[in-house]
Amino acid sequence: MQQPEDADARRAVSPVICYPTDTLPRPDTRALKDAAAGYRKTDEVTVPPRDARCFSVPAGGVFRITSVDGPQVGDLNLWNRDDLTERFFSGKTRALHGTHVSVGDRLWSTLPSLRPMATIIEDTLDWYG
Repeated sequence: MQQPEDADARRAVSPVICYPTDTLPRPDTRALKDAAAGYRKTDEVTVPPRDARCFSVPAGGVFRITSVDGPQVGDLNLWNRDDLTERFFSGKTRALHGTHVSVGDRLWSTLPSLRPMATIIEDTLDWYG
């Protein structure tokens, strides 16, 4: 992904973090990425514009989101397949990591579980900050 001309100005804006994350254990993204290197593609789902699709990823699995038709905004929702009351908590994730999640950040589930549902191991928009 090529950086836009105003990339430095965008990076200069500090994120607002509501909760200190210093005490949260950081995931070993290098080990996660190394493990994923041995994985093989098993499926592909294409989502048409202004539409939605579902897919399952087993615990420990990896999925990749790729924009195939120019710049787009994609929504992502996560649920625990075995307990649909546990789902992605975007508000808590933003409070812990800011609005632009990147490598090493986790996507947290709702209360009372409040646990990582996914960990970002690669980010082609990491220049954005």
